[in-house]
Amino acid sequence: MFGIPSWEEILLKVLIIMLALPLHEYGHAMVAYKLGDNTAYQEGRLTLNPLKHLDPLGTLMIFFGPIGWAKPVPVNPFYFNNRKQGMMLVSLAGPLANLLLALLGAVLLGIFHTSPVVQYLLYYFMVINIYLAVFNLLPLPMLDGSKILAGILPGSQSWLYNLERYGFPILLLLVIFGLLTPVITFFANPVIQVFHAVAKFVSIL
Repeated sequence: MFGIPSWEEILLKVLIIMLALPLHEYGHAMVAYKLGDNTAYQEGRLTLNPLKHLDPLGTLMIFFGPIGWAKPVPVNPFYFNNRKQGMMLVSLAGPLANLLLALLGAVLLGIFHTSPVVQYLLYYFMVINIYLAVFNLLPLPMLDGSKILAGILPGSQSWLYNLERYGFPILLLLVIFGLLTPVITFFANPVIQVFHAVAKFVSIL
């Protein structure tokens, strides 16, 4: 959303900054740590403290641009017994963390269905977390999806990692030409419908 956001949008985006992005990065850091890589731990990134994960430009873009981001968690795959599989699991952890938050939002949406403001915040908190998960699962350079794809395909797939240097220009071009949002929406809408069904189910319990 461009322009000056409303107070509801500001509060929602604060929730994203305080919960969605930190948990996403914490998921990466925790799985890497469990697999033997303590790089993120040593740099103080194995935490839910949002201040450790915020990227200044990415935070501004959350408020005033179409997309935003946090600082990527540092990962050293040479600590993993199976580097290819390890990177795939670490990469998968972030989007899964956002889907768990979306599920929590759906359950709370089903429970607190009296206040329009609370419903607005919970619904869009659920939706944005789904969008974050889907966005990061796209098999584009620099995103988690490319590393997950590299872990699934046979061989080393080093070419996927080599493309990461072009990741930001590719994403920028997709945004400029309006190609990114339709793709995310296409994959996110069915997931939103499922989670909305969960909220409805909870509301009648």
